[in-house]
Amino acid sequence: MTKIKICGLSSIQDIIWVNQLMPDYIGFVFAKSIRQVTEDTAQSLKKALDKRIKAVGVFVNEDMDFILSLCNQNIIDMIQIHGDEDEAYLRMLKSKTDKPVIRAFRIRSNDDIIRAEGSSADYVLLDSYKEGTYGGSGHRFPWNMANELQREYFLAGGLHAGNIIDAVRECHPYSIDVSSGVETKGKKDIVKMREIVDMIRKFCI
Repeated sequence: MTKIKICGLSSIQDIIWVNQLMPDYIGFVFAKSIRQVTEDTAQSLKKALDKRIKAVGVFVNEDMDFILSLCNQNIIDMIQIHGDEDEAYLRMLKSKTDKPVIRAFRIRSNDDIIRAEGSSADYVLLDSYKEGTYGGSGHRFPWNMANELQREYFLAGGLHAGNIIDAVRECHPYSIDVSSGVETKGKKDIVKMREIVDMIRKFCI
């Protein structure tokens, strides 16, 4: 069954809703973003999160010590790096924690797919490319490019109720990753979240 990640949670109300819907993963964004959370906020939200849901910390060019501190406090269960971090950074990070690492790739060409294939990350995430941003653009990339990848991956980029089943049918991702597609005016929307969760679960039965 395709797994579900809802990214960009930032309030206790968001946590209450995901505890009802039970996605497989949620994301706390620590990078500069309208969805950015502080360490203290993330700690409070994690305490309220159902323990069966994995919390992913999302980082862009972050100091490794900060990431490791969040891991050691169990504020996050997984790490997602979404910036310009190279393989040396990734290997060093993996040597210092047993938390799984997701490496995001912004897809422009087949070269990006090749880089994702060779990544030492536990998982890779395929996102759309938009100049000047590291993700969360609300745009999609050509999904046919994802079919070249021979490993499990998270699929992100412009996913919403209107295209989510087409994405799963065409790409067969390990997990879908939604953020702006389950928001209204920049805030998480329980109706949109429930719609996508229900659609994925019914489709994958």
